[in-house]
Amino acid sequence: MLFSLLSALSLLLSLLPTSAHPSHERRQELAKVVTKCNKANHVALTFDDGPFKFLNNISDTLTAAGAKGTFFFNGNNYGCIYSAENVKRVKYAYQKGHQIASHTWAHKDLATLDRTAMNREFWLLELALRRIIGVKPAFMRPPYGSYNNLVLEVAKERGQKVAMWDFDSRDSLGATPAQSKQLYTDIANKRPTSIVALNHEVYQSTAYEVLPHAIKVLQAKGYKLVTLAECLGQFPYNFIREPEVGTWTC
Repeated sequence: MLFSLLSALSLLLSLLPTSAHPSHERRQELAKVVTKCNKANHVALTFDDGPFKFLNNISDTLTAAGAKGTFFFNGNNYGCIYSAENVKRVKYAYQKGHQIASHTWAHKDLATLDRTAMNREFWLLELALRRIIGVKPAFMRPPYGSYNNLVLEVAKERGQKVAMWDFDSRDSLGATPAQSKQLYTDIANKRPTSIVALNHEVYQSTAYEVLPHAIKVLQAKGYKLVTLAECLGQFPYNFIREPEVGTWTC
């Protein structure tokens, strides 16, 4: 009789939905992926792959137009971020009120890395920004726009949102300056609610030809050109403190 009751109870439990059984597995949280602004009539002009020699010109062009940009820096891509020139460039952009964000250290495809190697790419860049300007960025952009769930897990653990885009000037894909300028004209004429624009600060044509045109056509349509954090209504950094004093190498 007891055996029959136990058998019946076992059968009943097996028929219950799995959600009725307590789970001790913790679901891994993923970072939020950002592709659009939250605020209407706002444009975030973003620039990848620096710091590089055109940064100050880009900053000055934005400032002269009453605009702000967002710079996604690498640590060791187009030169070492710790070089004297690049330290000055990073400080210059930050002091001018532009947003500084992470493009990780060496521009590796994060989706090809294991957790240890990936964390190192995040951490080395975060360390550099903490040393140079005293901040930890709240936003990162994966090189090549390439990410998987592990990238999102690591970004979440490190307190960062993953910033993508909804408009590409295609400067890194071989577009001529005329083609990139036409793309900006076309998107401005379409008048979407907001734009997150991808550019790369390492191209002279982007700095001297495309950016002035982009500012002109976007402002003519009534857009406000702001940092990514501002267009989202969020804070750009996880912390701000005094920068460190010293010299470092890559």
